[in-house]
Amino acid sequence: MDISPTIIRLADFGGRPNSGEDAAAAMRGALEAASVIEGPVVLACEQGLYDFYPEQAARAKYYISNTASEEENPDVTRTIGILLHGIRNMMLDGNGSLFVFHGKQTMIVIDSCEQIAIRNLRMDFAYPTVVEMTVEAIGVNCLDMAVHPDSRYEIVSGALYWFGEGWRFRDGPMQEHDTLTDTTWRTGNLSASAVRVEERGPGKLRLFYEAWCMPTTSVGRVFQARDGIRDQVGAFIVQSSKIAWSDVGVHFMHGLGLVCQFSEDISFERMELAPRPETGRTVAAFADCIHVSGCRGVVRVADSRFVGAHDDAINVHGTYMRVAGLPAADEVLLRFMHPQTYGFPAFFPGDRIAFVRAGTLTSFAEAVVSEAELLEPRVMRVKLDRDAPQDIRSDDVAENVTWAPEVEIVRNQMSRIPTRGVLVTTSRRALIEENRFERITMSAVLVAGDAGSWYESGRVNNLTIRGNSFFECGEADHAVIAISPENTEPSFVHAHIKIEDNQFEMRATPVLDARYTRDLTFVNNRIALHGQAREAGAAIRLLGCDEVSLSCNHYI
Repeated sequence: MDISPTIIRLADFGGRPNSGEDAAAAMRGALEAASVIEGPVVLACEQGLYDFYPEQAARAKYYISNTASEEENPDVTRTIGILLHGIRNMMLDGNGSLFVFHGKQTMIVIDSCEQIAIRNLRMDFAYPTVVEMTVEAIGVNCLDMAVHPDSRYEIVSGALYWFGEGWRFRDGPMQEHDTLTDTTWRTGNLSASAVRVEERGPGKLRLFYEAWCMPTTSVGRVFQARDGIRDQVGAFIVQSSKIAWSDVGVHFMHGLGLVCQFSEDISFERMELAPRPETGRTVAAFADCIHVSGCRGVVRVADSRFVGAHDDAINVHGTYMRVAGLPAADEVLLRFMHPQTYGFPAFFPGDRIAFVRAGTLTSFAEAVVSEAELLEPRVMRVKLDRDAPQDIRSDDVAENVTWAPEVEIVRNQMSRIPTRGVLVTTSRRALIEENRFERITMSAVLVAGDAGSWYESGRVNNLTIRGNSFFECGEADHAVIAISPENTEPSFVHAHIKIEDNQFEMRATPVLDARYTRDLTFVNNRIALHGQAREAGAAIRLLGCDEVSLSCNHYI
């Protein structure tokens, strides 16, 4: 028998829409009330605009994968607009409301929760930490720029500084956006490289250059800049299960994006990760849009739009940790290697651990974890149900093969992405189907895996890429679909990959580049080559592959 949910209204705790008041305390009170109710709960918001300021936000320490190193961000305390901790069977229903965040914040944290739904909500920032300016005119060794109204600046001794609520920077990563083609790519920081900046009027700048370093650009191009430090994320889902986001607009995120870490059964349906049209902005994400690290169950992303990021649209992976010692016959010390990933438990009792050769990226031994503890932010001690392998090498790594999800990425649209559309490295079933990838600057789909750079783990063993549309994606060094494990010794890494019934509208780039893959099928695909693409060389490049089937593809 269905149980009617208990309705909790944000208004009953002082949350008034369109008031300009800080809604953080009201939201915290409503969530505390919801946490003690048995059975389903709906936290309902009266439709309108709610502001969330950092002064009354929650603060908690969280180590988050792929964010910032100890040197970049020594204090991992996050400023959290909405914190859900230990809550079961609750829905946050925005009823179409807009939540506007101020300063640098992690908008939502879902920690140790079960069966949580976030729906009918839009989220944005008052002053996004990615600033924007547009080329108005090109002069002799100078550029005239119009600054977006949501981007604030000051000029000090001829140098341009950007600032917002609690942040300020001068240099950092910059991207150039062509509004005519809706294409974005990374470039040098043209405001930091200017020899002098002058203000021509409110929001009007003139940037001067030495003749030898005058930027090459066009009138109408938009330049986007940020400081590069991922000290917050858009949202963080950690050690939680059955989390469902639906009908949610995320119009800007500071930091990595919507991060899922050691959680299971997560879905994102009908999401709009794009700038609000009325703002005139071109950027919605400071880095990735959705980032999944060390999860299990099913991760599903469906019927959503990803427009305007500063990094990848979707990235799903695990983490390789290097074997750093053998304190006992049945114990290993494991070390986080990448500067931006550390500090969180990566193994739990009952998990299956695989030992992997760094050179070949192949497993040579497995065991079950009986104990696991984080000795320090970069080192874990793991006790096994058997002796550790005796032939461990100094660069061998280990991965948690229990926490690897099934992945479904279906019927999404991705555009204005400067890097990759989808990265996926998981040993379980993965499906990328009926998506549209538009002018993704690098590979639209990348299957990687490495034990020497990002240490992102996962041997793909069952991936289907079917019925997608790829429009002018990739570049000379980045195939539209790239299967590129970073093994340094010859060995089959990935296997059982099907690429079928897709449509490729090509520019000068390979369609497929595959390395060290076994059982690879590329069939029934339609490839249209235009102009200079016909001179680009091989459409398909293979290295160290076996059991490859290429058939019934149509080249136009």
